[in-house]
Amino acid sequence: MQNGTRTITAKRQASTSLYVGCCIFIVIVFVGTSLSSGSAETRPDEQGPLDAIAGRSDTSPMLPVPEGTFLMGTARYIDKPFSLDLQYDDTEQPQRRVWLDRYEIDRDEVSLGQYVAWLSQHQRQIPDELRALIDHVTHVHALSVETLAQWPALYVSWAEASDFCHAQGKRLPTEAEWEKAARGEQASLFPWGSQPPTAALARFGHSHVHEIPVVTPVKTGEEGRSPYGLHHMAGNAAEWVADWFGIDYYMTMPERNPPGPATGRYKVVRGGSWKSTPMLLRTATRNGASPNQRATTIGFRCARSVTSSTTPTP
Repeated sequence: MQNGTRTITAKRQASTSLYVGCCIFIVIVFVGTSLSSGSAETRPDEQGPLDAIAGRSDTSPMLPVPEGTFLMGTARYIDKPFSLDLQYDDTEQPQRRVWLDRYEIDRDEVSLGQYVAWLSQHQRQIPDELRALIDHVTHVHALSVETLAQWPALYVSWAEASDFCHAQGKRLPTEAEWEKAARGEQASLFPWGSQPPTAALARFGHSHVHEIPVVTPVKTGEEGRSPYGLHHMAGNAAEWVADWFGIDYYMTMPERNPPGPATGRYKVVRGGSWKSTPMLLRTATRNGASPNQRATTIGFRCARSVTSSTTPTP
């Protein structure tokens, strides 16, 4: 009887050991698989959207702006206290007739896809604010990477905008070049003319509690195009230009190809954004920001000089 009991006990112990061993093996395999799967999934979650956005970058055509004069700034109005014709502030006065040599300028604002692709190609760090924004809108708002790639570049500093343009063989436009491209030779109040802005003409007047940009693809905006055919010269994203901001520069600037002040504290920002009021969308309205500022409201476009050796864009 004792031998039978010992045999049964031994079998039970063996079965128990085998069961425990199998469980330990299964747990180890499961944990190991989970850890390796987790590490494989974490990287696409963090990098995937950025890579996909960069992979959908598309360059803008450049449009020519002929040499010649245009009216820069705003004439002083005293009898129109509530009109959009009224100057935004005194920094856009006096109105001057300025000569510019021929140049070319991007039809569209630089897209987010172009900006992210450039950062990746040149091994530059993605701004933390931009990374957080993309993570939020893709996971919480389910925005597609195709949509994001066509947004204007956002959270870009002035130096990055300048470096991006130079990497393309271009440069940021001067303030005078930007204004002529926006308003033409006849000093249009807005890129499309004198009509006050509407939702069909510009993206403006929006707000979002979490600062999610209410922007539209850079290639849209045909109805509100400028006299030279440029899109979004009012609203969507405000734009860095090359110049330092000088409050009294218009009084002393040269009549031909004004380059802007030699130094300053702020860089000029033009055009107004998706958050702006109609007054900030005027082609003559001036604004400025610290060169290091990154915002959901500021992007840029590029320009280049046209010389005898330059092959103009068709």
